[in-house]
Parts: sequence; C-alpha cells; structure tokens
Amino acid sequence: MNRLSTSWGAFTLTRFPEDPREQLRAWDAADEYLLGHLAESGTDLSGTVAVLGDRWGALATALQAAGPAEVVQITDSYLGGRATRANLARAGAAPEAVRLLTTQDPPPERIDVLLVRVPKSLALLEDQLHRIAPAVHEGTVIVGAGMVKEIHTSTLKLFERILGPTRTSLAVKKARLIHTTPDPALTPGRNPWPYSYDLPADTPAPGLPGLTVTNHAGVFCADRLDIGTRFLLANLPGGFGRARVADLGCGNGVVGLAIALAEPEAELVLADESYQAVASARENFRAHVSDDRQVEFLVGDGLSDLPAGSFDLVLNNPPFHTHQATTDRTARRMFTDARRALRPGGELWIIGNRHLGYHVTLRRIFGNSELVASDAKFVVLRAVRQPDREDSR
Repeated sequence: MNRLSTSWGAFTLTRFPEDPREQLRAWDAADEYLLGHLAESGTDLSGTVAVLGDRWGALATALQAAGPAEVVQITDSYLGGRATRANLARAGAAPEAVRLLTTQDPPPERIDVLLVRVPKSLALLEDQLHRIAPAVHEGTVIVGAGMVKEIHTSTLKLFERILGPTRTSLAVKKARLIHTTPDPALTPGRNPWPYSYDLPADTPAPGLPGLTVTNHAGVFCADRLDIGTRFLLANLPGGFGRARVADLGCGNGVVGLAIALAEPEAELVLADESYQAVASARENFRAHVSDDRQVEFLVGDGLSDLPAGSFDLVLNNPPFHTHQATTDRTARRMFTDARRALRPGGELWIIGNRHLGYHVTLRRIFGNSELVASDAKFVVLRAVRQPDREDSR
C-alpha cells in the first residue's frame, strides 16, 4: 500500500499516471525524514511554506493538513503537478489548499519556510535557488532533503553560495537533510540560467550548424549537443511535405528545429512534460523560425490531449529514468501514446541505447519494428501504425 504516515495524518499517494504493473512509490525516505523533522522540531508552519521539487506531491499533500497559512508547490514536472492534484483530492483537500506553480512562474514574494527536494539536475537546483533567494528573509527556515546518493559537496556549495551557511544532518534510511541559515548580506551573483551555446559546425542536419540554442536549467545535456540527439539528427526521415509532425519529449527542440528548417511545409507540435524544456524549445524556434510557421508548443502528458490519428510522423528520444528509478515505463507510455496519435500508415521514429531492447517493446505495441541505423551505442528504430479493424471499415 502506497500510504505515507505523518504527524498530520496518513495519506494514500500515487504517481501520475498510475501503472498497476509497476508499483513505484510516490514518496521515499527523504520525504519521510523531512516531514518527521518538521513535526519533531516544532517548526512554525503558520506562514507561507514553499516546496521546491516535490516529486509527486507527497510533501504538499501532508503539509496542507498541518495548517500553514499557504502551501506553495513549485515544480518543473507536468506529471508531478497532476499527481499532486490527484493526491490532494484523494486526501479530501480543497483544490485551493496548495498553490501550484511551475518553474517558469514568478515565485512567491515572501517565504517563511523553504523546503527543497534536491533534484537530479544540479543546474535546476542552482536556477531555482537563485530565483527563490529574493523571497527568503532572515527568519526563513530552510531545509533540503534527498537520498544520500543525491546530495554531494557541489549540492551543499550551492545552498551555501546562494542562501547562506549550510550543514547536513546524520543519515537516516539512506536519506539526509540540509539545513541552511539565511544570510541577508549574501550576494550570490548572477543566475547563469538560461544558458546559450552554438551548435557545432559538424552538426548533422541542414541549417543547424552554428545556430545559437538556449537551454533553461534542468533540460537534458543543457550545455552541449548530446550524442544521442546527434545520431538521430544524422538519420532523420525527410521528404514528407505537408506532414503533421510531433517531437515527443522535445527537450530544447533541436530535433523539431531540424525538421522545421528542412521541411518548410511541415506542421509541427513540440511536446514535453517539463516546463523548462518547452520554454527552451519555444525560445529556440522564436530565434530561428519565422513567426508565421505552424508550430504548437505543448506542456502535458505526451500527446494524450490531442486527437487520435492526427499525426503522420512522431519523433521520440525517450528517457529511461524516472528520478532515481531506472525503468522503461516512460518509454512504453510514449510509444503507446504515439501509436494512438498516429494516423494509419504514420510512423514513429525513436533513438535509444542499444541495450534497452526497444525493438521488442515496439513490436508488442505496433506489431512491427525496423532498424534504421545503429552504432556502438545507439539504434534508430522505425515503427508503422497499422490499420485497426475499425480503421478499415
């Protein structure tokens, strides 16, 4: 049972979307440790409590029952936000019990308690601490939390440099807390995010070499063109004219940008569950593609909110991690989502690490899989949406 017990009640929590085949918990020992510390230390929760990086809403759901004047959750994850809403509803909380903000929204003007679930991305932590620092005052209680393997010297240095003197707790169940004392006199310097760089001259796609791309913090491989994307760019399909194309899990939008420059009549949708990623893609298109071009930017649960059978081509570079869990859960959902979104005869092209065996998953979902290209590390695979019986009637 995915049930979290706290000093303010017990809560049944799930991730979003729920997958009965894979019972991954919506909370971990770091969430438990942090909530237990707040209760045992008698932390004053009567003001504005801001929670950064609450992965599936465990902290926000528990804290709203503790009675703060305001709980604010700040997340980069659309799926995490959906999980928070579902968990709040399951707990019987009013929809307004927690103010849900994204990493692209202005943070609260004043924060009395700042709780930070340490993210996997050090860059995202740096950006968010910079953004939140003006709201911190001398009396703000600042507590971070993470599993021991997530907290490094570089993590502590960020807290120290941007917010104030920092120390760590003893480890409990392989989790650790970070305690920071705000220093109003501190001058943390300029926030380096978003970050821009020029695509290298050997980028294997027409129109891309030398272009400046912008990445918001937390986007995968934010300071350079990653090798997987490079291999996909070298093996993109072409010649499809007025096709409707989706870049599913678009990241900074470089793959979609390559399609836009090579196929002037293609209609594009760039989708990701990360607000930081879609903001990056939007800025890169704004910089390099005509404003009258048919492009839609979508933060959401893949293509699930778009009509079935509405795409000719879906391009996808699926992640194989969900926070610290290594799983093909996200890839399976993306492939299934792509099949629903494709018209009969439409194609899904993916890039993946050879060892992940995505060809097996594609055959199970599409009934077919073709190897387009491979090297020592990656494969590019193609699957075709076959007509269902109802399609052929």
